[in-house]
Amino acid sequence: MTATPLLDWTPRYPESPGFKSPGPSHEAAEKVSKRVAYLEGKCLEALKIHGPLTADECAEKIGETWNSIRPRFTGLLKKGRIIKTDARRKNVSGCSATVWRVA
Repeated sequence: MTATPLLDWTPRYPESPGFKSPGPSHEAAEKVSKRVAYLEGKCLEALKIHGPLTADECAEKIGETWNSIRPRFTGLLKKGRIIKTDARRKNVSGCSATVWRVA
């Protein structure tokens, strides 16, 4: 059994990107962690300028990939910065997606 420090100051989701296990997922989280604040800021800016958007629509507006933006929306939701609307629209894969607005 490994000892867990009494006070662990390691940043946790949503303050830093999450990962499920060591390896590629952890490496990807570390790589994107340098851009999280920037991407979240760009998402909020897009929502303020363009009004309610899906994560995929936001990604298109700011010139990023959907898979780099969808997790940012989850983080922004957990931080209370965005909220769901009652609207839904198709995402890039044709599925029904939540439309978000600034809280």
